Amino acid sequence: MLLSKIIKILDDWCPTSDAEEFDNVGLLVGELQSKITKAVITLDITDDVIDECISTESNLVISFHPLFTTDPKTNEMDQRINRYIIRCLNNNINVYCIHTNLDNNPLGTSYQLGKILKLKNQEILINNENNNLKGMGSIGIMDSSMNDYSFLEFLKDKLNLKYLRHSKLLDKKIKKVALLSGSGGFAIDHAIFKKADCLISADFKYHDFFKPNKKILIIDVGHYESERHIKQTILNYLNKKIPKFACII
Repeated sequence: MLLSKIIKILDDWCPTSDAEEFDNVGLLVGELQSKITKAVITLDITDDVIDECISTESNLVISFHPLFTTDPKTNEMDQRINRYIIRCLNNNINVYCIHTNLDNNPLGTSYQLGKILKLKNQEILINNENNNLKGMGSIGIMDSSMNDYSFLEFLKDKLNLKYLRHSKLLDKKIKKVALLSGSGGFAIDHAIFKKADCLISADFKYHDFFKPNKKILIIDVGHYESERHIKQTILNYLNKKIPKFACII
């Protein structure tokens, strides 16, 4: 199947124009007229992923995180990334990234995390300024409320976590849950404004844990842990649109 056709299917689902300005999405390595035999879906591109492509004779990587971004101060790329690009080129491996354009999809990264937690009546947490039907994060309702300590144990079970970080327990019931997959420190005020009982995200800085000021419980489940489910979401979409196309996750 031509890469251009696969990209058209992905772009119809999550247009690259929906990505954040800082992001680097779309076709990063390769040619639109490449004939694709098999794809590997991954969160990040590493030497191990490239090795897997070679061993499985896959010539397309669909990555959630971008293969490369440039340092705004030096306009230079990490040498490690340069090596990945050269390896991909030498082995005829195409690279396509679908990142914050999937985050901004109303049924995207955060919504799918909410499905794992069985949240009901999910809606967008932070609406896009130019399109209220798209945006970052999700907020929904639990079937039944539970105390904050029990909710933490529930999260560990549902997300298969050995540990997590959280702000001071407030001895309040958790019913309305906000979440944002990936780095979500910027979402704290939005979650408070929408009267969420807790915010689940990742990469909170030290002082972020003081921002709630007893208004909300914030929980850091880990960046990888908040996004690892998205590989299955991408696979499910491609299986639905191209049933006979071989993908590996």
